[in-house]
Formats: sequence, C-alpha cells, structure tokens
Amino acid sequence: MTIMRHFNLEKFRAARLETAPFAYVIVPGFLKPDSLKAVNATFPTISKGGSFPLDTVDATATVKDVIAELDGPEFEAAVAEKFGVALCGKPKMYSLRGYLRARDGQIHTDSKDKIITVLLYLNEHWENSGGRLRLLRDGTDLENYVAEVAPDNGNLLVFKRSENSWHGHYPFEGPRRALQMNWMTGEGSRGWHALRHQVSAAIKRLRPT
Repeated sequence: MTIMRHFNLEKFRAARLETAPFAYVIVPGFLKPDSLKAVNATFPTISKGGSFPLDTVDATATVKDVIAELDGPEFEAAVAEKFGVALCGKPKMYSLRGYLRARDGQIHTDSKDKIITVLLYLNEHWENSGGRLRLLRDGTDLENYVAEVAPDNGNLLVFKRSENSWHGHYPFEGPRRALQMNWMTGEGSRGWHALRHQVSAAIKRLRPT
C-alpha cells in the first residue's frame, strides 16, 4: 500500500455516503494542512474565470504531486468502492480554477459524460457567504439544500453525477482555488471537454486584463 503524502485516505473511507437526493461524500480536511500551505505558496497564477486544463497553466510541483495521488489506484479503488461504480479503465479529466466570476455558480447537474465529480478546495479560511457550494433538492432554489461545502482548508466533495445531482452557489467574484477531477464515460467525451477548455483558455490569454 502506497503511503499518501498529501491526503488522509482513511478520512474518505470512514466518511458517510449520503444517498439523498443523490450520492455524495463530504470529507473536511482531506488535504493535509502542510500540503494545503505548500499548494497555496506555489499555485499557478489564474486571474481569469473558468476551468483551465493542466497543460494550459504553469502547474507547480506541489499541485502535480497532489494530482498524482488523486490519479493513483488507491484513491480510485476507494471511490469505486464507496459509490459502487466500476471506474477501472475509465478516462479521467483534471482542471484548475483560480478565479470566480459573479456569473459562476448557477444551478446545474454536470454533463452526462461525467460519472463521478471530485472537487478539492484549496483556499484557506473562506469567510465570504458567496462561493460556498450547495447540494440541492431541486434545480431552482439555492435555499432548498441538503449540504453546504466551504471551499477551503482542503475540503473534499465527491458525488455521482445523475439527472438530479443539482448543485450551485451564491455569487462571488474574486480568487477561489479549486482542483476538479472527473471520471468520464469515454475518451471521446474527455477529449471534447479538454478541447473546449483549451480553446476557452487560449481566448482568455488573448483578452486584455
């Protein structure tokens, strides 16, 4: 068994799988405090909104190490067991966020080509009321929520995408760091998302700040 430098995998294994209104797990402090500090000390500069694939940003060694642990067989096996889904051989997609726009956070379920969504929050001591992800009972009301996840202190959210996996948050504009990982239904879907993000990132780099 590989010793995980950055994560407390036992916390994930011990966390309760919630099944209503959809399947999700919340793990506070999944990323260890020292690793969170190292990530923030060397996080790539992202001053535009949206998701950026890893090959479009200057990802630092700490971020790459964190991703390598997420990409390993131990985490995949733990997620597969927790959610009762077959993930072996499924393609994975990673992206970073560093800046939230006021229009972000609208209620959605995630696209159908995603099997599992993993969100790892990299901010320290989030105090703003906006930008806190809420897991919802419906697709219309942010107040009709079952759980709220503060985007800080290495908190982890993992959920199974479904037709009712509604989530969103109140508006916030400014720096907000997160790492997103998805198991995808197939290589084609992963490639489409990667292309979409690459085009989007290229356009953002051309725009004046």
